[in-house]
Amino acid sequence: MGAQTGIVKDYRYLSHDPGSFHPESPKRLEAIYNMLEARDMRDHFVHIEGRSAATGEIALNHSRAYIDMVARTAGKGHCSLDFDTQTSAESYQAAMLAAGSLCDAVDCVMAGKVGNAFALVRPPGHHAEFDGAAGFCIFNNIAIGARYALKMPGIKRILIVDWDLHHGNGTQRSFYADQRVLYFSAHQYPFYPGTGSLQENGVREGLGYTVNVPLGRGQGDAEYTRIFKKVLEPLALAFRPDLVMVSAGFDIHLRDPLGGMKVTPAGFAKLTRILMNIADRCCGGKLVMTLEGGYNIEGQAQSVRAVLKEMNGETIVPDGELAVTEDGADRSIDRVIGKVIDQIKPIWQVY
Repeated sequence: MGAQTGIVKDYRYLSHDPGSFHPESPKRLEAIYNMLEARDMRDHFVHIEGRSAATGEIALNHSRAYIDMVARTAGKGHCSLDFDTQTSAESYQAAMLAAGSLCDAVDCVMAGKVGNAFALVRPPGHHAEFDGAAGFCIFNNIAIGARYALKMPGIKRILIVDWDLHHGNGTQRSFYADQRVLYFSAHQYPFYPGTGSLQENGVREGLGYTVNVPLGRGQGDAEYTRIFKKVLEPLALAFRPDLVMVSAGFDIHLRDPLGGMKVTPAGFAKLTRILMNIADRCCGGKLVMTLEGGYNIEGQAQSVRAVLKEMNGETIVPDGELAVTEDGADRSIDRVIGKVIDQIKPIWQVY
């Protein structure tokens, strides 16, 4: 089987060093890149060269004043952009490369050079706001990538799915009044950054196009699969995106030191298969993922491996394993699902 999945891989991302004891360590990405050198992974994927974003592309989602402020950190020692977001001498260049390379991945998927793509980049992005850094994030890669894609002919609707442990406050705010982007997030709540309540559903033209699934600790493969099948899938098929994008955070892994969830590599493969099925039915399989959080280095690498094998068709989760009737989920998750559906049913009459 020929490779259908493109990956962005560039060792320049390792030059972003927020500090020896910072959770968002270069070792996160180094472990993923080492995993890609294994015999069953090497040469199985299409390399996407990637590029630095133009300032105008970053400005699709961020203020010029903020971009200039980050640019002034280039070449300097450690600077603090906010309480937990630090830069080093080459962080600005790494952040520009992360955003631009995700745009390049979108280009490759839309041009049919690859069937789908995973941008294995850092720093992550989904907490970054219009005018500020937050939560280890400098520029909001996925929001920039989505705004970039919306300028393309034929892309009128984008689904962004965020499975990171933490709610993507920056991404939500970017599209809160925009019905061209359906933002769906399942996250631990209440937890950092404090946003992502059930009632946050968008405003004006964007009302109903933000859907949050706030979760207590302890949710695992079966619970996440149930959420994706019972809430996300009907919603996505009604929305019919022209492109599916994913903020792929692996801090919902069962051994993550910052999280309280219990998702395994097999669980991440199941979520990937559901998203691939949605993309296949709506937009010819066009799916682009970007790396967000994940702080158990070995667990993240194993989970990325499972996701990539599923994306590339080397494994295919059977439909029976995605069923919601006998999936072994804690039935308390149905109460959460019911509340989410009740919240959005007046707008999305698909349940």
